[in-house]
Amino acid sequence: MDASSLYQDSLPTSSDALLAQLQAWELPYVLHEHVPLRTVEDAKQVEADLTQPGEKAFRIKNFYLRDRKKRNHLLTLEQDREVDLKALAAELGLGNLSFGSADRLLENLGIRPGAVSPLAMINGVEKGVSFYLDQAAQEADVIYMHPLVNDRTVAMARADLMRFLDRIGCTLSWI
Repeated sequence: MDASSLYQDSLPTSSDALLAQLQAWELPYVLHEHVPLRTVEDAKQVEADLTQPGEKAFRIKNFYLRDRKKRNHLLTLEQDREVDLKALAAELGLGNLSFGSADRLLENLGIRPGAVSPLAMINGVEKGVSFYLDQAAQEADVIYMHPLVNDRTVAMARADLMRFLDRIGCTLSWI
C-alpha cells in the first residue's frame, strides 16, 4: 500500500477523520489535493503553486527517528535545511539516531512513508513519540504539511498548528 488517500481507511486515523477533527476544533486550514508526493523535490514542484502572494510559508521535511534506547522521535525541519544526524543527536542528548522502519512508522505515528508530518502526532502522542520543530517555523505565517496522506497538503497558520499540538497534548521542543 502507498501513502495516498486511496488507502487512508487502513490507517488508525484516516485523513478524512483528521480533517473533520480539525474542523470540529475550529482549526482552519486550506486543503490542496495533488499527485502523491514522495520526496522534497516532488513537493517543491507542487507547493510552489500553492503559496499566496506575500505569504511567509514554511515548507517542511520530516524525519521519523529512533535512538539507541528505542525511543521514537519526529523531527520537522525547513525543507532545505541540511541535517547531520550525529551532530543533532549529540545536541539533543539522544545518543545514536537512526531512521525508523516503515512498520514502526505505522505503529507509532499511524502513517506510511511519504506522509510524515506534524499532524501525525495525533497518533504519536499516545505512543510516546517526541516532537521537535525547527525554530525557523516561529517566523512563518503558514505551514504546509500532509494530513496523514501524501496526495493532500494542508496550509495551516502556525498559530493554529500550535493550538492543534496543545489540543492533543503534544509537548513541542524547538530545535
